[in-house]
Amino acid sequence: MALLSRSRYTQEYICQIFSHCCKLRHWHSCGFKSSPQPLLCANGPDHQTVLFNHGAVQNIAHLLTSTSYKVRMQALKCFAVLAFENPQVSLTLVNVLVEGELLPQIFVKMLQRDKPIEMQLTSAKCLTYMCRAGAIRTDDTCIVLKTLPCLARMCSKERLLEERVDGAETLAYLIEADIELQRIASITDHLIAMLADYFKYPSSVSAITDIKRLDHDLKHAHELRQAAFKLYAALGANDEDIRKKIIETENMMDRIVNGLSESSIKVRLAAVRCLHSLSRSVQQLRTSFQDHAVWKPLMKVLQNAPDEILVVASSTLCNLLLEFSPSKEPILESGAIELLCSLTQSDNLALRVNGVWALMNMAFQAEQKIKADILRGLSTEQLFQLLSDSDVNVLMKTLGLLRNLLSTRPHIDQIISTHGKQIMQAVTLILEGEHNVEVKEQTLCILANIADGTTAKELIMTNDDILQKIKYYMSHSNAKLQLAAMFCVSNLIWNEEEGSQDRQDKLRDIGIVDILHKLSQSSDPNLCDKAKTALQQYLA
Repeated sequence: MALLSRSRYTQEYICQIFSHCCKLRHWHSCGFKSSPQPLLCANGPDHQTVLFNHGAVQNIAHLLTSTSYKVRMQALKCFAVLAFENPQVSLTLVNVLVEGELLPQIFVKMLQRDKPIEMQLTSAKCLTYMCRAGAIRTDDTCIVLKTLPCLARMCSKERLLEERVDGAETLAYLIEADIELQRIASITDHLIAMLADYFKYPSSVSAITDIKRLDHDLKHAHELRQAAFKLYAALGANDEDIRKKIIETENMMDRIVNGLSESSIKVRLAAVRCLHSLSRSVQQLRTSFQDHAVWKPLMKVLQNAPDEILVVASSTLCNLLLEFSPSKEPILESGAIELLCSLTQSDNLALRVNGVWALMNMAFQAEQKIKADILRGLSTEQLFQLLSDSDVNVLMKTLGLLRNLLSTRPHIDQIISTHGKQIMQAVTLILEGEHNVEVKEQTLCILANIADGTTAKELIMTNDDILQKIKYYMSHSNAKLQLAAMFCVSNLIWNEEEGSQDRQDKLRDIGIVDILHKLSQSSDPNLCDKAKTALQQYLA
C-alpha cells in the first residue's frame, strides 16, 4: 500500500498483485433448485476482507482517473475482484467519490462504446458484481441501460472469442436471479440467435488456412459452448416464452444432448444446467424432451459423475419424472429406482433431497409394482433413516413419498400389511416431535390416507395413542392441522363402509363428536363444513 504512490509502474503492478491475491475462479453459480455455489479459490473472501480492511478501496479509487491507461485498467480489475460475491466491499464502493463523481458513474463512463473492449468488459463486471452483491438494484438504469447492453454486445460475432466467452458468462451471472433482466436480455441484440453461433467453432476446416487460428479456435471451442449453455440456462430460468425460443433455436436439443457426453467436465456441467433450466417447462417435457429422448444421455450422466454434476442432473431427473412427462416410463425401465435410492444415502444434502424428491414424483399415481419396487429399493431402514433426517426438506419430501405410496385403497392395504407397524411408529414420533406445521400437516395427511384403506383402518382404530393425537390436533390452534385431523376422522367414520358403526361408537366414546359439534360453529368456513359433513355420518 505504501508503495502505491511511488510511480505509475508501482501502481500498475501493485494493483495486479492485489488482484491476484484474491483471484476468483469464474465458475458462476446458477441460482436454481439446489445448484452448486460459486467456487471461490481458497481464501478468496478472506483476502478480499484483508485488503478492504487495509484501505484498498480508498487507496486504489483515485487510480481510476490516472493518466496511464494501464494503471486505470489494473485498478478497474482490482475492483472487479474485490467486489465479486462481497456485499461489504460492494456496498462501500457505491458511495466512494473520485474527483466529485461516484464510482458507479465512473464505471458507466468506462463501459461506453468508444472505450477499449477490455475496459468495457471489466467495468461491466464491476457493475454486475456490485448488483449481484445487492449494492445496486437490478432495475437501476446503470444495469438495465448500460451494463446489460454492453455485455450483450460482447457476445456478437465481431468480438474475439475470449471476449465472447467472458461477455456471455458475465451476462449469465448478472441475469440468473432476476426474471425482468432475463426478459430484457432475451430481446436484446437477437441474443438467443447470436448464441447459436457459439457452437460453430472450429469452423469448417477447408475455410481455415491458418493453423494458428485453428489451434486458437479449438482451444476456445469448449469455453464457447460452456458459456452459451450457461447463458441459455440463465435466460430460460423462469420464463416459458424464453424457453420456447431457446428450444426452437437451430438444433438446440441436439446440441444439449451432445454437450451431455462431452469430454470436458465444465461443458457437461453447463449442458446439464441448461437442460435443467428448460426442464421446468411442462410444454417442453411433453414435446422436445420426448422427441429427443433426452432421458437417455441424462441417465448416462448420472452414472458415477462428480457431485456437482449429480446435483443438477438429479434435479433435472426430478422434473422428467413428473406424472405428465412421457419420459417417466422409459426412465423407470432403465433402472432409475436403484440409482435414486442410492442417492438418498449420500452425505451430500442436495443429493439426498433430490433422490427422495425424484422417488416422490415417481410414486405419484404409480402402479402397485412401481411402489413395491421403490419400497424394496429403499429398505425400511433407509426410509426411517430419512424420516429422522435433520434437514426439513429431506423430511418433507420423504413424507410426500410416503403419502404418494399410500394412495388408492388396494395399495394402502397392501403396504400397511407389510410395513404398517413401522409406519405408525414413525408417524407417532413425528407428531410428538418438535416439527413445523407443514411437517405435521403432511404426517396427518398420511394418517388420513391410512384411514381410507379397507383393512388398514384397523391399525388406527386399535391404536389409542394415535386416536388421542388425532383428537388433540382437532382442537389445535392451527386450522391446517385441524383440517388434516378431521380428514382422518371422516375417513374412519364413513357410513357405507363395513364396521363404520363400531368405529363411530368408539370415536364418540373418546369425545370426538363433542369436538365436531364445537367445530361446526367455527368461523372458519372450511372447518365448519368439514365438521358438519362428519356429523351427518352419525345421523345417517
